[in-house]
Amino acid sequence: MNSYVRLTLLVISLGVALGFSACIGPDGWQPLWSGDSETARIILWEIRIPRVVLAACLGAALGAAGAGYQGLFRNPLADPFVIGASSGAALGATIAIVMQWNFRFLAVDATTLCALIGSLVTVWVVFLLARIGTQVPTVSLLLAGVAVSSFLGAVVSLIMFVNEQQLSMIFGWLMGSLSSRGWKDVHGAWPLVLVGIGGLFLMSRSLDALVFGDETASSLGHDIRKVRGGVVFFASLATAAAVAGGGIIGFVGLIAPHIGRLCAGTARHGLSLPAGALAGATLLVLSDDLARTVVAPAELPVGVITALLGAPFFLFLLRRRLTS
Repeated sequence: MNSYVRLTLLVISLGVALGFSACIGPDGWQPLWSGDSETARIILWEIRIPRVVLAACLGAALGAAGAGYQGLFRNPLADPFVIGASSGAALGATIAIVMQWNFRFLAVDATTLCALIGSLVTVWVVFLLARIGTQVPTVSLLLAGVAVSSFLGAVVSLIMFVNEQQLSMIFGWLMGSLSSRGWKDVHGAWPLVLVGIGGLFLMSRSLDALVFGDETASSLGHDIRKVRGGVVFFASLATAAAVAGGGIIGFVGLIAPHIGRLCAGTARHGLSLPAGALAGATLLVLSDDLARTVVAPAELPVGVITALLGAPFFLFLLRRRLTS
């Protein structure tokens, strides 16, 4: 089957998932068929539709960022959290929550802005730590990312410990949730997500060249430092938007690129990257459906659902990589 036909099928699948998700909830289909059309309109337009649109937006961001990181590191186990981008975003957003900042800058709220700053500053620090002379070896980058992520995780835990009055809010946000999200959250997230995914897509040919190694990519005219920096920047931008919009939602950035490559039928980033974004969007939308309905009328954090799905998948990939 032609790769573009496969992409079209992914778009259709996402559309079906969005339509299905907008029509279900803890109260099932009842509001759609009740006699009160105004109630149905409010439930659909003000509660369900912005939530599923936000889930698709954030899932696409994580899927594209994961595809970018896996292509950059040539490692199928890489995801948006690998070099500290999510940990930095988590710290920035936690500080904004604790300080109760409510300002906006260019239509971006304080939590999103602090998450973005935290993500980019963390990635910059990781790069400085990993740099050896003028080079930034991939292994050093990964190890520095793990170390910095662990440190920032401890800082977030410390902030939670000394701010007990906001503990439940921070804890719920760190578990990942789309509860009580509305159109303002969508408006705050989609521009950053669009820039992040668009930037990664524009670098797809450079990512294809990196598959054959840095030397080969350089011989083909690609500036490795600019490529690496650009991929990290745009992937971090998308990750920061996702973390600010929904908290820590793990494993979507790991699973979605693999599904995207399988569905696209090719490893070319010009096709597999948008396929990964579509797969991530569909995966998060369906995961949020489970979060809303499994223990209805209560809700599970969507991060719990993605972890339950993603952890076995990660172990499977790790086992296959170790035995291959």
